[in-house]
Amino acid sequence: MTRKVMVGAVPVGGGERVKIQSMTTEKTSDTEKTAAQILRLEEAGCDIVRGAILDEADARGVRAVKEKIHIPFVADIHFSAKLAVMSIENGADKVRINPGNIGGEADIRRVADAVKARHIPVRVGANTGSIEADFLRRYGRSAEALVESALYNVGILERYGVNDIVISVKASSVPLTVEAYRLLARRTDHPLHVGVTEAGTTEMGLVKSSVGIGALLLDGIGDTIRVSLTDDPVKEVYAARNILRACGLDGDYVELVSCPTCGRCRWDSMALAEKVAAYVKDVRVPAKVAVMGCVVNGPGEVQDADLGIAGGEGSCMLFKKGKPFLRVSAAEAEEKFFEQLRLLLEEKRRGRA
Repeated sequence: MTRKVMVGAVPVGGGERVKIQSMTTEKTSDTEKTAAQILRLEEAGCDIVRGAILDEADARGVRAVKEKIHIPFVADIHFSAKLAVMSIENGADKVRINPGNIGGEADIRRVADAVKARHIPVRVGANTGSIEADFLRRYGRSAEALVESALYNVGILERYGVNDIVISVKASSVPLTVEAYRLLARRTDHPLHVGVTEAGTTEMGLVKSSVGIGALLLDGIGDTIRVSLTDDPVKEVYAARNILRACGLDGDYVELVSCPTCGRCRWDSMALAEKVAAYVKDVRVPAKVAVMGCVVNGPGEVQDADLGIAGGEGSCMLFKKGKPFLRVSAAEAEEKFFEQLRLLLEEKRRGRA
Protein backbone atom coordinates (compact mmCIF):
# COMPACT_ATOMS: atom_id res chain seq x y z
CA MET A 1 0.00 0.00 0.00
CA THR A 2 1.20 3.51 -0.80
CA ARG A 3 1.52 6.35 1.68
CA LYS A 4 -1.32 8.81 2.10
CA VAL A 5 -0.87 12.48 1.20
CA MET A 6 -3.41 15.28 1.39
CA VAL A 7 -4.09 17.43 -1.66
CA GLY A 8 -6.09 20.19 -0.07
CA ALA A 9 -8.84 18.28 1.75
CA VAL A 10 -8.63 15.30 -0.62
CA PRO A 11 -6.70 12.20 0.57
CA VAL A 12 -4.58 10.40 -2.03
CA GLY A 13 -3.01 6.99 -1.51
CA GLY A 14 -3.00 4.92 1.65
CA GLY A 15 -5.87 2.73 0.48
CA GLU A 16 -8.20 5.65 -0.27
CA ARG A 17 -10.40 5.37 -3.37
CA VAL A 18 -8.70 6.24 -6.65
CA LYS A 19 -9.15 9.94 -7.38
CA ILE A 20 -10.00 11.41 -10.80
CA GLN A 21 -7.97 14.31 -12.16
CA SER A 22 -8.22 16.51 -15.22
CA MET A 23 -6.53 19.64 -16.51
CA THR A 24 -7.90 23.00 -17.60
CA THR A 25 -7.49 24.25 -21.16
CA GLU A 26 -7.99 27.95 -20.39
CA LYS A 27 -5.12 30.26 -19.48
CA THR A 28 -5.02 30.33 -15.69
CA SER A 29 -4.73 34.12 -15.62
CA ASP A 30 -8.19 34.24 -17.23
CA THR A 31 -9.61 33.35 -13.88
CA GLU A 32 -13.30 33.61 -14.83
CA LYS A 33 -13.04 31.15 -17.73
CA THR A 34 -10.73 28.85 -15.78
CA ALA A 35 -13.04 28.73 -12.78
CA ALA A 36 -16.11 28.18 -14.98
CA GLN A 37 -14.40 25.22 -16.65
CA ILE A 38 -13.40 23.75 -13.29
CA LEU A 39 -16.97 23.99 -12.02
CA ARG A 40 -18.06 21.91 -15.02
CA LEU A 41 -15.34 19.38 -14.21
CA GLU A 42 -16.51 19.26 -10.60
CA GLU A 43 -20.06 18.54 -11.73
CA ALA A 44 -18.81 15.67 -13.90
CA GLY A 45 -17.00 14.08 -10.94
CA CYS A 46 -13.46 15.48 -11.00
CA ASP A 47 -11.69 15.25 -7.62
CA ILE A 48 -8.52 17.26 -8.32
CA VAL A 49 -7.80 19.73 -11.13
CA ARG A 50 -4.52 20.88 -12.65
CA GLY A 51 -3.83 24.14 -14.46
CA ALA A 52 -0.84 25.28 -16.51
CA ILE A 53 1.30 28.09 -15.11
CA LEU A 54 3.08 29.76 -18.02
CA ASP A 55 3.93 33.15 -16.53
CA GLU A 56 3.61 35.32 -13.45
CA ALA A 57 0.05 36.35 -14.35
CA ASP A 58 -0.95 32.68 -14.26
CA ALA A 59 0.78 32.18 -10.90
CA ARG A 60 -1.03 35.17 -9.42
CA GLY A 61 -4.31 33.94 -10.90
CA VAL A 62 -4.23 30.78 -8.78
CA ARG A 63 -5.61 32.65 -5.76
CA ALA A 64 -8.61 34.07 -7.63
CA VAL A 65 -9.41 30.71 -9.22
CA LYS A 66 -9.34 28.93 -5.87
CA GLU A 67 -11.86 31.39 -4.43
CA LYS A 68 -14.43 30.22 -7.00
CA ILE A 69 -13.96 26.43 -6.97
CA HIS A 70 -14.43 23.57 -4.50
CA ILE A 71 -11.75 21.01 -5.41
CA PRO A 72 -7.97 21.21 -4.98
CA PHE A 73 -5.98 23.10 -7.61
CA VAL A 74 -2.60 21.79 -8.79
CA ALA A 75 -0.15 24.20 -10.42
CA ASP A 76 1.56 22.59 -13.42
CA ILE A 77 5.09 23.98 -13.76
CA HIS A 78 7.73 23.58 -16.44
CA PHE A 79 11.07 25.37 -16.81
CA SER A 80 10.71 27.76 -13.84
CA ALA A 81 11.22 27.18 -10.14
CA LYS A 82 10.26 30.83 -9.66
CA LEU A 83 6.76 30.21 -11.05
CA ALA A 84 6.40 27.14 -8.85
CA VAL A 85 7.21 29.20 -5.76
CA MET A 86 4.83 31.97 -6.83
CA SER A 87 2.03 29.49 -7.39
CA ILE A 88 2.58 27.97 -3.96
CA GLU A 89 2.54 31.41 -2.36
CA ASN A 90 -0.77 32.12 -4.13
CA GLY A 91 -2.44 29.06 -2.64
CA ALA A 92 -1.82 26.09 -4.95
CA ASP A 93 -2.81 22.88 -3.17
CA LYS A 94 -0.04 20.96 -4.92
CA VAL A 95 2.56 21.59 -7.59
CA ARG A 96 3.60 19.36 -10.44
CA ILE A 97 7.16 19.66 -11.68
CA ASN A 98 8.92 17.79 -14.45
CA PRO A 99 12.39 16.67 -13.36
CA GLY A 100 13.80 16.94 -16.85
CA ASN A 101 13.12 20.64 -17.27
CA ILE A 102 12.61 22.38 -13.92
CA GLY A 103 16.33 23.20 -13.62
CA GLY A 104 19.18 21.97 -11.46
CA GLU A 105 19.31 20.86 -7.86
CA ALA A 106 19.31 24.44 -6.59
CA ASP A 107 15.99 25.05 -8.34
CA ILE A 108 14.47 21.88 -6.93
CA ARG A 109 15.62 23.00 -3.48
CA ARG A 110 13.79 26.32 -3.93
CA VAL A 111 10.61 24.42 -4.71
CA ALA A 112 11.21 22.07 -1.77
CA ASP A 113 11.55 24.97 0.67
CA ALA A 114 8.29 26.53 -0.57
CA VAL A 115 6.44 23.21 -0.43
CA LYS A 116 7.57 22.61 3.16
CA ALA A 117 6.61 26.12 4.24
CA ARG A 118 3.03 25.66 2.98
CA HIS A 119 2.73 21.94 3.87
CA ILE A 120 1.58 20.87 0.42
CA PRO A 121 2.55 17.87 -1.73
CA VAL A 122 4.49 17.89 -4.97
CA ARG A 123 4.13 15.60 -7.96
CA VAL A 124 7.27 14.56 -9.74
CA GLY A 125 6.22 13.82 -13.30
CA ALA A 126 8.63 12.13 -15.68
CA ASN A 127 7.62 11.91 -19.36
CA THR A 128 9.49 10.29 -22.23
CA GLY A 129 9.77 13.70 -23.87
CA SER A 130 11.70 15.29 -21.02
CA ILE A 131 14.03 12.70 -19.50
CA GLU A 132 17.41 14.10 -18.45
CA ALA A 133 20.19 13.53 -20.96
CA ASP A 134 22.24 11.38 -18.58
CA PHE A 135 19.44 8.84 -18.15
CA LEU A 136 18.72 8.84 -21.87
CA ARG A 137 22.36 8.02 -22.60
CA ARG A 138 22.36 5.16 -20.12
CA TYR A 139 18.92 3.66 -20.74
CA GLY A 140 17.49 5.19 -23.92
CA ARG A 141 13.77 6.03 -24.06
CA SER A 142 12.79 3.18 -21.78
CA ALA A 143 10.87 2.30 -18.64
CA GLU A 144 14.16 2.27 -16.74
CA ALA A 145 14.97 5.81 -17.90
CA LEU A 146 11.57 7.10 -16.78
CA VAL A 147 11.78 5.45 -13.38
CA GLU A 148 15.40 6.38 -12.71
CA SER A 149 14.73 9.99 -13.70
CA ALA A 150 11.69 10.25 -11.43
CA LEU A 151 13.33 8.58 -8.43
CA TYR A 152 16.51 10.63 -8.77
CA ASN A 153 14.50 13.82 -8.42
CA VAL A 154 12.34 12.36 -5.68
CA GLY A 155 15.58 11.66 -3.84
CA ILE A 156 16.61 15.31 -4.09
CA LEU A 157 13.27 16.46 -2.67
CA GLU A 158 13.55 13.94 0.15
CA ARG A 159 17.06 15.17 1.01
CA TYR A 160 15.56 18.61 1.53
CA GLY A 161 12.83 17.32 3.81
CA VAL A 162 9.90 16.86 1.41
CA ASN A 163 8.04 13.60 2.01
CA ASP A 164 4.56 14.26 0.61
CA ILE A 165 5.36 13.29 -2.97
CA VAL A 166 3.24 11.82 -5.78
CA ILE A 167 5.03 10.29 -8.79
CA SER A 168 4.07 9.75 -12.42
CA VAL A 169 6.03 8.13 -15.27
CA LYS A 170 4.04 8.62 -18.45
CA ALA A 171 4.58 7.79 -22.10
CA SER A 172 2.38 7.94 -25.18
CA SER A 173 3.12 4.24 -25.69
CA VAL A 174 0.77 2.04 -23.68
CA PRO A 175 3.23 -0.88 -23.25
CA LEU A 176 5.99 1.48 -22.15
CA THR A 177 3.70 3.27 -19.72
CA VAL A 178 2.52 0.03 -18.14
CA GLU A 179 6.07 -1.33 -17.90
CA ALA A 180 7.32 1.86 -16.26
CA TYR A 181 4.58 1.98 -13.64
CA ARG A 182 5.00 -1.68 -12.76
CA LEU A 183 8.72 -1.12 -12.28
CA LEU A 184 8.10 2.05 -10.26
CA ALA A 185 5.51 0.39 -8.01
CA ARG A 186 8.11 -2.19 -6.98
CA ARG A 187 10.56 0.52 -5.96
CA THR A 188 8.53 3.11 -4.04
CA ASP A 189 5.61 3.51 -1.68
CA HIS A 190 4.86 7.07 -2.76
CA PRO A 191 1.36 7.49 -4.26
CA LEU A 192 1.25 7.12 -8.04
CA HIS A 193 -0.64 9.28 -10.51
CA VAL A 194 -1.42 7.11 -13.55
CA GLY A 195 -2.16 8.01 -17.15
CA VAL A 196 -1.08 7.60 -20.75
CA THR A 197 0.25 10.97 -21.86
CA GLU A 198 -0.63 12.48 -25.23
CA ALA A 199 -3.04 9.61 -25.85
CA GLY A 200 -4.64 11.38 -28.81
CA THR A 201 -8.06 12.46 -29.99
CA THR A 202 -11.21 11.07 -28.44
CA GLU A 203 -11.55 7.67 -30.09
CA MET A 204 -7.96 6.44 -29.85
CA GLY A 205 -7.32 8.36 -26.65
CA LEU A 206 -10.13 6.47 -24.95
CA VAL A 207 -8.78 3.14 -26.16
CA LYS A 208 -5.18 3.80 -25.13
CA SER A 209 -6.15 5.24 -21.75
CA SER A 210 -8.59 2.43 -21.00
CA VAL A 211 -6.03 -0.26 -21.84
CA GLY A 212 -3.12 1.39 -20.01
CA ILE A 213 -4.87 2.75 -16.95
CA GLY A 214 -7.14 -0.29 -16.69
CA ALA A 215 -4.24 -2.74 -16.79
CA LEU A 216 -2.48 -0.88 -13.97
CA LEU A 217 -5.57 -0.49 -11.81
CA LEU A 218 -6.27 -4.21 -12.10
CA ASP A 219 -2.71 -4.74 -10.86
CA GLY A 220 -3.53 -2.56 -7.85
CA ILE A 221 -1.34 0.27 -9.16
CA GLY A 222 -2.62 3.84 -9.17
CA ASP A 223 -3.90 6.32 -6.59
CA THR A 224 -5.05 9.05 -8.98
CA ILE A 225 -5.76 8.84 -12.72
CA ARG A 226 -6.14 11.18 -15.66
CA VAL A 227 -7.49 10.25 -19.07
CA SER A 228 -5.62 12.46 -21.54
CA LEU A 229 -7.82 13.44 -24.51
CA THR A 230 -7.51 16.07 -27.23
CA ASP A 231 -11.06 17.17 -26.44
CA ASP A 232 -13.22 18.87 -23.84
CA PRO A 233 -11.69 17.88 -20.47
CA VAL A 234 -15.15 17.06 -19.12
CA LYS A 235 -15.00 14.01 -21.40
CA GLU A 236 -11.80 12.99 -19.62
CA VAL A 237 -13.66 12.86 -16.32
CA TYR A 238 -16.54 10.77 -17.68
CA ALA A 239 -14.02 8.40 -19.27
CA ALA A 240 -12.08 8.10 -16.01
CA ARG A 241 -15.29 7.32 -14.13
CA ASN A 242 -16.10 4.58 -16.63
CA ILE A 243 -12.61 3.07 -16.33
CA LEU A 244 -12.94 2.94 -12.54
CA ARG A 245 -16.34 1.29 -12.89
CA ALA A 246 -15.11 -1.26 -15.41
CA CYS A 247 -12.29 -2.14 -13.00
CA GLY A 248 -14.71 -2.60 -10.11
CA LEU A 249 -13.42 0.45 -8.23
CA ASP A 250 -16.63 2.50 -8.25
CA GLY A 251 -19.90 0.85 -7.28
CA ASP A 252 -21.91 4.02 -6.80
CA TYR A 253 -23.60 4.06 -10.19
CA VAL A 254 -26.18 2.31 -12.33
CA GLU A 255 -24.51 -0.49 -14.28
CA LEU A 256 -26.14 -1.16 -17.64
CA VAL A 257 -25.70 -4.59 -19.21
CA SER A 258 -26.79 -4.75 -22.84
CA CYS A 259 -26.13 -7.17 -25.68
CA PRO A 260 -24.68 -6.17 -29.07
CA THR A 261 -27.78 -7.67 -30.76
CA CYS A 262 -27.76 -10.06 -33.70
CA GLY A 263 -30.11 -11.49 -36.30
CA ARG A 264 -32.21 -13.09 -33.57
CA CYS A 265 -33.29 -9.70 -32.18
CA ARG A 266 -36.82 -8.77 -33.29
CA TRP A 267 -37.27 -5.45 -31.46
CA ASP A 268 -35.25 -2.24 -31.13
CA SER A 269 -33.32 -3.12 -27.98
CA MET A 270 -30.34 -1.02 -29.12
CA ALA A 271 -32.40 2.19 -29.05
CA LEU A 272 -33.71 1.40 -25.58
CA ALA A 273 -30.23 0.64 -24.28
CA GLU A 274 -28.96 4.01 -25.56
CA LYS A 275 -31.83 5.86 -23.88
CA VAL A 276 -31.32 4.01 -20.60
CA ALA A 277 -27.57 4.77 -20.69
CA ALA A 278 -28.26 8.49 -21.14
CA TYR A 279 -30.91 8.47 -18.39
CA VAL A 280 -28.68 6.88 -15.73
CA LYS A 281 -25.42 8.57 -16.75
CA ASP A 282 -25.23 10.84 -13.70
CA VAL A 283 -27.30 8.80 -11.26
CA ARG A 284 -25.25 8.04 -8.15
CA VAL A 285 -26.98 5.02 -6.63
CA PRO A 286 -25.80 1.39 -6.86
CA ALA A 287 -28.08 -0.55 -9.20
CA LYS A 288 -27.85 -2.93 -12.15
CA VAL A 289 -30.17 -3.02 -15.14
CA ALA A 290 -30.09 -5.22 -18.24
CA VAL A 291 -31.44 -4.61 -21.75
CA MET A 292 -31.16 -7.84 -23.75
CA GLY A 293 -32.15 -8.45 -27.36
CA CYS A 294 -33.52 -11.97 -27.33
CA VAL A 295 -34.38 -15.02 -25.25
CA VAL A 296 -31.10 -16.87 -25.89
CA ASN A 297 -28.98 -15.02 -23.30
CA GLY A 298 -31.54 -12.55 -21.99
CA PRO A 299 -33.06 -14.51 -19.10
CA GLY A 300 -29.62 -15.66 -17.97
CA GLU A 301 -28.01 -12.22 -18.12
CA VAL A 302 -30.79 -10.57 -16.10
CA GLN A 303 -30.41 -13.02 -13.20
CA ASP A 304 -28.34 -10.65 -11.06
CA ALA A 305 -29.91 -7.42 -12.34
CA ASP A 306 -32.32 -5.35 -10.28
CA LEU A 307 -34.37 -4.77 -13.42
CA GLY A 308 -34.11 -6.37 -16.84
CA ILE A 309 -35.85 -6.80 -20.15
CA ALA A 310 -35.49 -9.41 -22.90
CA GLY A 311 -37.27 -9.41 -26.24
CA GLY A 312 -39.05 -12.04 -28.27
CA GLU A 313 -41.26 -12.14 -31.36
CA GLY A 314 -43.55 -9.13 -30.95
CA SER A 315 -43.26 -8.96 -27.15
CA CYS A 316 -40.80 -8.41 -24.31
CA MET A 317 -40.53 -9.79 -20.81
CA LEU A 318 -39.57 -7.57 -17.86
CA PHE A 319 -37.65 -9.10 -14.97
CA LYS A 320 -37.10 -8.07 -11.35
CA LYS A 321 -34.19 -9.67 -9.51
CA GLY A 322 -34.03 -12.24 -12.31
CA LYS A 323 -37.70 -13.22 -12.05
CA PRO A 324 -40.13 -12.56 -14.91
CA PHE A 325 -43.00 -10.35 -13.80
CA LEU A 326 -44.55 -8.54 -16.77
CA ARG A 327 -44.98 -9.36 -20.47
CA VAL A 328 -45.53 -6.33 -22.72
CA SER A 329 -45.76 -5.71 -26.43
CA ALA A 330 -42.58 -4.55 -28.19
CA ALA A 331 -44.35 -1.25 -28.95
CA GLU A 332 -44.86 -0.45 -25.26
CA ALA A 333 -41.60 -1.95 -23.98
CA GLU A 334 -39.81 1.39 -23.63
CA GLU A 335 -42.63 3.06 -21.71
CA LYS A 336 -43.09 0.15 -19.30
CA PHE A 337 -39.37 -0.33 -18.75
CA PHE A 338 -38.85 3.34 -17.87
CA GLU A 339 -41.81 3.23 -15.47
CA GLN A 340 -40.10 0.40 -13.60
CA LEU A 341 -36.68 2.05 -13.84
CA ARG A 342 -37.94 5.25 -12.21
CA LEU A 343 -39.55 3.21 -9.42
CA LEU A 344 -36.32 1.26 -8.89
CA LEU A 345 -34.14 4.37 -8.64
CA GLU A 346 -36.56 6.06 -6.26
CA GLU A 347 -36.53 2.95 -4.08
CA LYS A 348 -32.73 2.94 -4.08
CA ARG A 349 -32.60 6.62 -3.13
CA ARG A 350 -35.07 6.10 -0.26
CA GLY A 351 -33.00 3.18 0.97
CA ARG A 352 -29.92 5.41 1.08
CA ALA A 353 -31.63 8.36 2.81
